[in-house]
Amino acid sequence: MSTVSRPPLLRHTDGTPFRDLNHNGTMEPYEDPRLPVEARVEDLLARMTPAEKAAQMLHGRMLPGNQGPFPSGEHLITERGLTAFGMMAVPDARAMAEWNNHVQDLAAAARLGIPVTLASDPRHGFTANPATAFTGGGFSTGPEPIGLAATDDPELVERYAALIGRELRAVGIRVAIHPMADLATEPRWARISGTFGEDPDRASRIIAAYIRGLQGERIGPDSVACMTKHFPGGGPQFKGEDSHFAAGRRLVYPGGALDRHLRPFEAAFEAGTAQIMPAYAIPSGSGLAEVGANFNHDVITGLLRGKYGFDGVVCTDFNAITGMDVPGIVSLPPRHWGVEELSVPEQVALTLHAGADQLGGETDPELILGVVRSGAVTEARLDESVRRILRDKFRLGLFDDPYVDVEAAVELVGAPGGRALGREVQARSLVHLAGRPLTGTRLYVEGVDPAVAARYGTVVDRPEDAELAVLRLATPYEKREGLLEQAFHSGSLEFEPAEADRLAELARALPTALVAQLERPAVLTPLAPHAALLVGEFGAADDIVLDAVFGRTPMTGTLPFDLPRSDAAVDAAREDVPFDTADPLFRFGHPTAPRGEAG
Repeated sequence: MSTVSRPPLLRHTDGTPFRDLNHNGTMEPYEDPRLPVEARVEDLLARMTPAEKAAQMLHGRMLPGNQGPFPSGEHLITERGLTAFGMMAVPDARAMAEWNNHVQDLAAAARLGIPVTLASDPRHGFTANPATAFTGGGFSTGPEPIGLAATDDPELVERYAALIGRELRAVGIRVAIHPMADLATEPRWARISGTFGEDPDRASRIIAAYIRGLQGERIGPDSVACMTKHFPGGGPQFKGEDSHFAAGRRLVYPGGALDRHLRPFEAAFEAGTAQIMPAYAIPSGSGLAEVGANFNHDVITGLLRGKYGFDGVVCTDFNAITGMDVPGIVSLPPRHWGVEELSVPEQVALTLHAGADQLGGETDPELILGVVRSGAVTEARLDESVRRILRDKFRLGLFDDPYVDVEAAVELVGAPGGRALGREVQARSLVHLAGRPLTGTRLYVEGVDPAVAARYGTVVDRPEDAELAVLRLATPYEKREGLLEQAFHSGSLEFEPAEADRLAELARALPTALVAQLERPAVLTPLAPHAALLVGEFGAADDIVLDAVFGRTPMTGTLPFDLPRSDAAVDAAREDVPFDTADPLFRFGHPTAPRGEAG
């Protein structure tokens, strides 16, 4: 760890304490905590060089410490002046809080002392994907975001989001690279578990509550700022293929339903989301320009800035321009859909002229300085973006105190009260699809920890020795090649015929609870008639599931999307239209709520 000392608080001649960020012993306007944010921003902006401005417009990645082949990113602060980072693997609360204080020390030693903003993809669920969500760190675990939608309880979601915010803030993470405002209208899409479902109305209610929970009524020192994504709505992916990969380079609108995909974003704007991330994909056939949203003037300046008046930070989705290379591990191509023929400088200039403020995943200030020197982009254009970026740092209180209390973080993160709330939300998200709770004492289990199951009866090794069975099932998917693509569960939603036959035969032989983990809308058609109990879950501990299976706790969640009857029904549906699969097996809102918006 660094031995750099934290800069001491000095006192102005009138007694006002301040951080001497530029090390001159005088309280400059940007260091004055009494001044309005805008005045502090303008003073600091006037002091910055083009290189310092360019560095602010990069949002890199960071790992605490040096982990194998992955550098921590410290040199990006000390050598290149970056001050925004998406955290990758987060350690326990103590190590993460200490790391925050360490990088703030590094930043404080720079010429102007601009503090670091640490950001993160979701960390409070069960999903681990190196590009979209992480587990670990000891945070209080709840269901995936789609499970929050299953509760359809904005008050509960706001309370849980406030817990997420407290835990992130405790360890120094001040920007949430979530929530996803994308609608789950294409059932094959790999990202559905991160959404708030298929219905625009429900998604709008839940996203507004989520943002209020993280940010509060307005952005301040107690906030975690939300970077809502993926504008103008990443749900209608062509045949469900994800936009991290070339097969998913297009959003498609065969039903002309772009307006419905914008509605959750409208709720996010009303709730005051601080930042926005555009989509990788091309909004093809929408009437908007046929280039990826990160590069798209129609999307960012025309729609986001113009129609909606959004003046917050716009950060591109990560590595759209240069890709990501980890020597000896993986080389990921750029996601520059629709502009592949342009040079890197041309793509950078196009992104900035489109209206983006930060380049997600990029770490070389020369990308921006080069287009300024060439005359393709003016320094005044940089000022527009840096002004927005600095504004959020000031609003979050980072210039006045970017440090965290390590011992307080250890005490807060994963505390009993937080874990209890996470478990409450897990339980409230369970959906009773069909059948009745089971009885019996001799259990056969699959996908359940036998040690946990043993608290509910005698666990046996063979179905023929059991009185009942409890099987936790993952949503089917097509295995893909490639280190990253393996983590994205795409393609068919149907169980392999041999596996469906095995499960149905077991369920015919003894009373069986089939508990489907619905990270996507699985096709349960061959299984539903045979299950004594059929449950949908979105991330829940084994004991919470078993409590529901045995009728000890009620299941109050409702489906946040339709469950299709077959892959053929999905393939025939329009990607952009909610509830467009013919004759679904179970409908949105099942078992208690009326169906949502009709297609």
